[in-house]
Amino acid sequence: MLKLLFMIIFMIPMSFMKSIYWMVQMLFLMMNFILMFMLVNSTMFMKISYFMGMDLLSYGLIFLTLWICFLMMMASESINRFNYSKNFFILNMFFLLMMLYLTFSSMNLFYFYLFFEGSLIPTLFLIIGWGYQPERLQAGIYLLFYTLFASLPMLVGIFYLYKFENSLMFLMLNNNYLNTFLYLSLLLAFLVKMPMYMVHLWLPKAHVEAPIAGSMILAGIMLKLGGYGMLRVYNLIMKIGLKLNIYWMIMSLIGGVLVSLLCMRQVDLKSLIAYSSISHMSLVIGGIMTMNYWGFMGSYTLMIAHGLCSSGLFCLANMSYERTSSRSMFINKGMMNFMPSMCLWWFLLSSSNMAAPPSLNLLGEICLLNSIISWSWMVILLLSLLSFFSAAYSLYLYSYSQHGDLYSGLYSSSNGVLREYMLLFLHWIPLNILILKSELCLLWL
Repeated sequence: MLKLLFMIIFMIPMSFMKSIYWMVQMLFLMMNFILMFMLVNSTMFMKISYFMGMDLLSYGLIFLTLWICFLMMMASESINRFNYSKNFFILNMFFLLMMLYLTFSSMNLFYFYLFFEGSLIPTLFLIIGWGYQPERLQAGIYLLFYTLFASLPMLVGIFYLYKFENSLMFLMLNNNYLNTFLYLSLLLAFLVKMPMYMVHLWLPKAHVEAPIAGSMILAGIMLKLGGYGMLRVYNLIMKIGLKLNIYWMIMSLIGGVLVSLLCMRQVDLKSLIAYSSISHMSLVIGGIMTMNYWGFMGSYTLMIAHGLCSSGLFCLANMSYERTSSRSMFINKGMMNFMPSMCLWWFLLSSSNMAAPPSLNLLGEICLLNSIISWSWMVILLLSLLSFFSAAYSLYLYSYSQHGDLYSGLYSSSNGVLREYMLLFLHWIPLNILILKSELCLLWL
């Protein structure tokens, strides 16, 4: 594990060199290949070095992190082209990658917490430094305060654990605590990060103001930190979870339905995709809260799938934004005439977003529906509404942006460039090929 960390650390000086942008991207790709050959096919921690190690759960998320970082460089080509302080951008990317890598590979709960919070800082820089509107300052403050507000109790909870356990290694923590405050403190930070319906306000704000790289890392990785953390700490709070999970479950599922309804009336492309993330994550929270095998599997699968799918949709929205300088649905209409070849990618990623086969989203949602209905058949109504509206807003996004009259201000035809097709292809292919190797997502427990 240290070899990849050292690779990232020794790459940092590259960010002070001229014309190094694509070189860094290729090195990210190389790291992906190195990681590919380190496949962990077991639930045990392997590749252990000091406090770092991987089991199958963290392997998938580390891989996703590296993959999304590689694609972020590809998507942020305008930063390179117009030289929007690109060296600082590359430096920021290195720090972000390092923090996320350390978060997922930590075997110690305190280290996990440390890097979990540390990953906020580069994200904040991304939003405030390269965002579009002046409101990005407000978005950055929202992001910081929502996550930090919930995280301090978690730190106290971790110290409380250390007092009794004398160790914070994930492998050592297997006592079940019946402490309500511990339960709340360990869970709340992750529920804000997911985000759950009542504490979700920072997410749409951050997404809309962030540059494309910020949106991709937020949708692709940041939301997964919450789910990963919950899967890691749940063996401590299982017993009390049996009593109290029902409240989060109901809140989350009803919230998911309400957010799906909100999606139906968004006029901002990015905002719609951001809200759809919340409704998908509500299913993931539901799956984890059932505390059964299917639920854990499904939530992990859907997290991986959503990371690729949502990130791809943000890339598409950004491509329209770069052509029309607007994210409004009223201006981005009839894009089929303006960018005919992009229409296929809009279709493929929108259909994946509503869990059409053969995407990984479908596998995740089937597992989650099974697990949540086995937990209680009464939530079947909420789940059917969630599935229906999920399809509805995906169709709305696709049909409204691709069909209809072209906005009168657009007079040219401007298809994508090779880099953009490559970018979308690299989002879509793993999303639809991984279902052939689904045991990597389903057998990590």
